[in-house]
Amino acid sequence: MSHHGEYHLSGWRSALAGSQMLFVAFGALVLVPLLTGLNPSVALFTAGAGTLLFQVATKRTVPVFLASSFAFIAPIIYGVQTWGIPATMGGLMAAGLLYLLLSLAVKLRGAGFIHRLMPPVVTGPIIMVIGLGLAPVAVNMAMGKSGDGSIELFPYADAMVVSMAALVSTLVVAVFAHGIFRLVPILSGVLVGYLLANLMGMVDYAAVQQAAWFSVPAFVSPEFHWQAILFMLPVAIAPAIEHVGDVLAISSVTGKDYLKKPGLHRTLLGDGLATSAAAMLGGPPNTTYSEVTGAVMLTRAFNPVIMTWAALFAIALAFVAKIGILLQTIPTPVMGGILILLFGSIAAVGMNTLIKARVDLGEQRNLVIVATVLVFGIGGMVVGQGEMSLQGVALSGFAAIILNLILPRVAAEPDDLEAEKAVVDDLLEHSR
Repeated sequence: MSHHGEYHLSGWRSALAGSQMLFVAFGALVLVPLLTGLNPSVALFTAGAGTLLFQVATKRTVPVFLASSFAFIAPIIYGVQTWGIPATMGGLMAAGLLYLLLSLAVKLRGAGFIHRLMPPVVTGPIIMVIGLGLAPVAVNMAMGKSGDGSIELFPYADAMVVSMAALVSTLVVAVFAHGIFRLVPILSGVLVGYLLANLMGMVDYAAVQQAAWFSVPAFVSPEFHWQAILFMLPVAIAPAIEHVGDVLAISSVTGKDYLKKPGLHRTLLGDGLATSAAAMLGGPPNTTYSEVTGAVMLTRAFNPVIMTWAALFAIALAFVAKIGILLQTIPTPVMGGILILLFGSIAAVGMNTLIKARVDLGEQRNLVIVATVLVFGIGGMVVGQGEMSLQGVALSGFAAIILNLILPRVAAEPDDLEAEKAVVDDLLEHSR
């Protein structure tokens, strides 16, 4: 009988820990749909559903939470403007399927296959392009304009006060806070910026008052346009890189080798399924969240059941319509301030990938790869015409992989993930 009570208690405990994990992931999770014009309630639902699918694929062995991927922000913005949301979702579904093929390749060839295809000299600059390519979006928003800079939404002076307050509170929390609070800089920045914007009369609550308390999220079904599909497919390279890092990180934190059991092919499979499922409903692609890995390290909450709870809470929140509408009232300058730090951090992680893996840029081959990729990506190079064109993250990823395969090597690439593991272990060492 007492045993039953103890189990019940731990059930409550894991539910509580689960809500804590969602709390840590929440800021980044809702930022992506708000930035790309997707629905935050749908994103909450698809993050929860994606996490559950991931757990099925990995036999519930890995304590990670999946939510909106940053790698897809620029491509989704472009896709929605060019083809609309349904067609963009069709493209994202295809990217999820490409992921499944990658998982199959890893199953057949081993985890080292990813390193051979994408060593740090490839992954570093691609990650930098994701962050730096989005820099103008963050800055425009911080100055009170729309992300592309075409419309002035708020007066410059008001916008700057709010965005800099959000930025400063985000970085203060990231640097000085302790414990679980260090993991929620985004949320803190949003709160400070939002309160300030509210005082300055920049928030309009009309929509929130009119909204029902509970409703089914506004799901969107995908449509398939081959241009949108071709545009999105190569973007899948980026979150695959992110995913490998996160799986190595959570392995290092829990002391279990998830690359062996359940195996990298299974975690990639889970990620791909989660992304495709999200796209079927109109949510952003999912990826494993490193913030949550930080929270797992801090709370030592190694039981994957906790993530099941986090997923269920996310799904439940998706049905509280007022929350979704309230999130949409966050003024752009608030997000702009936070994104300056976020997008900059992505670029810095890319740079760190090159540094920690000791990629020698004095070696012409490496210099050529990094140089070409950075300018293609940040300069906005488009290769091809009209419908058959490659640009942005997709073009950078493509260029990096091809150059790495054709340029002669000085030494053979090792057939393992040791270089990636070194980067991850070092990052974790600093965040302890």
